[in-house]
Amino acid sequence: MGIMDFLKGELLEIIEWTDDSRDTLSYRFPDDDKAIKRGAQLIVRESQVAQFVYVGEFGDTFGPGKHTLTTDNIPILTRLQSWKYGLESPFKADVYFLTTRLFTGNKWGTANPIMMRDADFGIVRARAFGTFDFKIVDPKLFLKEVAGSDQNFRLDEFADTMRSRIVSVFSDALASAQVPVLDVATRYGELGEALLPLINPVVGAKYGLQIASFIIENVSVPPEVEAAIDKRSSMAAVGNLNDFVKYQMAKGMETPGGGGAAGTASQLAVGFAIAQQLMQQSGVVGSPTPAAGAAGTLGAAVAPGPAVTAPASTGLPDLLSPADAAQALGVTEEDVMAIITSGELQAKKIGASYRIRRAALQEYLEK
Repeated sequence: MGIMDFLKGELLEIIEWTDDSRDTLSYRFPDDDKAIKRGAQLIVRESQVAQFVYVGEFGDTFGPGKHTLTTDNIPILTRLQSWKYGLESPFKADVYFLTTRLFTGNKWGTANPIMMRDADFGIVRARAFGTFDFKIVDPKLFLKEVAGSDQNFRLDEFADTMRSRIVSVFSDALASAQVPVLDVATRYGELGEALLPLINPVVGAKYGLQIASFIIENVSVPPEVEAAIDKRSSMAAVGNLNDFVKYQMAKGMETPGGGGAAGTASQLAVGFAIAQQLMQQSGVVGSPTPAAGAAGTLGAAVAPGPAVTAPASTGLPDLLSPADAAQALGVTEEDVMAIITSGELQAKKIGASYRIRRAALQEYLEK
């Protein structure tokens, strides 16, 4: 082997990277401690970019095409090497190839709940996950902040490195967007598109990346918030509250012994309405105004108790015993005592007996 053959074997004449994988983000060209020959050919394929690094400093960047390495087309490297009279001898530099195509279907997710401030529910803890597509737009920044000097930086390493960073950016963007929890949980597609203008400036400035699409597949909230959302949905489904109350009162008549306090209230309301209609039809009460009629209806069906005084103008008692109220409403005395004991109906205890103001009973039924 002659001296020229030996020198030729120590110089790089063609620098290229044929990527047969689909998951490599950056690749450092293996120079085997060889120098780059003046006039060497640099071949950069589509969806690639080549970045020169000299003594830890970024040099020139080359896009797709065939490039001849001379002083004219490597001005940054010429300045870094302090070549006063141009490139005349072999030189040493690291060459990184980066893939600039779109990487799709990358998963992200919150390891811990995100704290959100919501106008309806206050501070809410939410978990979220989904996918995103990205590509490298700033090779120097990406090498500096993400890949480093890794010989072969692959997508699985990127997932471990960037997942928490993407989630952090998402959390900040979601907090600044002030999107209500109800909208987060029902408008995933729109929310992902709306967050892109907030996420991309941060990701681009920090890591040299561009997020092409950000997809939210699910947002989950604690069970108590889910219960509140379900309750709100139920209220919306009920529609007219007055019609719903009438329906519940009619259902309560089908099961007079059940329903607890709610059933008792419904039965009292129904009993009062029926008693009022019966007494009006029988002519027991004939008041000229609705207010007086309501008072007269309640009092006319009550037999005066032994310790009750009545106004001279109407002959009706101001105070009712539980038996009086039960008789007027067509329910049992135990039902009346149940709502008195629960505090739903205001009554005065005198000794061992209870007395109910007619106005208090009427106020209870009008709630």
